[in-house]
Amino acid sequence: MAPTFLFRNGVICYCSFVPSLQPFNSLDATDPRSLADLAHERIREAIVLGTLQPGARLSERGLAAALNISAQPVRDALRRLETEGLVETQPRSGTYVADLSATRLTEIGLIRSALEGVAAALAATRIDAAGCSALRSRLAAVRRATKQEDAEAVAAANDALHAAIHAAAGSGDLRRLLERLRAYDYLGRARVLSSPAERQRAVEEHHAIVAAIEAGAARKAEAIMRDHALRSLAVAFPEEAAAAIWQAEATEGPPGR
Repeated sequence: MAPTFLFRNGVICYCSFVPSLQPFNSLDATDPRSLADLAHERIREAIVLGTLQPGARLSERGLAAALNISAQPVRDALRRLETEGLVETQPRSGTYVADLSATRLTEIGLIRSALEGVAAALAATRIDAAGCSALRSRLAAVRRATKQEDAEAVAAANDALHAAIHAAAGSGDLRRLLERLRAYDYLGRARVLSSPAERQRAVEEHHAIVAAIEAGAARKAEAIMRDHALRSLAVAFPEEAAAAIWQAEATEGPPGR
């Protein structure tokens, strides 16, 4: 019987055959994407689904063997996952799955709401005809996926729309900051878009955001985008978001201080 690589106690390990455990399947050799992209996707899915839990130590060699590829694509994938906030490297210790608690993801969501608002405002002041066309196209894709009730397609179309807004904002610094908050997108946004009612509401909010950007209404675009992001956060992590916002309001002093 062929050997199998499995997750055990947070570490990929080798065993001859253990029928009660689910193997970490190797990559599809016919997929046209790069090995690093495929490894990134597979490891990310394992983290998001909880197969690899927070604190789990990640072995480059073990992951490479499990995916039946060399170590270099895995190394590239882990670097990208670290940039996105899903894994962290500890000096002289190794690479581990990052803290993905609701509290941390809520904090990331609050930061993200502010940055997404800035992105919308900048886009409203800088967007050109090509950018407007891209936004309309991405928004139409969100509508189609929502109408078809395809949650996975909605998530992909949603990401593409936000990416188009980030591109229209024209700030490399902002895009890099947002990239470091992808952990929230992978774990928080999935909770929101799992509800048909929330998917429909998101379409309406995205329509208003795109309209404000096309109209050049920077302050309006920023406000709508930030409200949209905060509302989504409250849906994804209701208790943590309510507590975080309450604490922020409680620490604010009277006007003028």
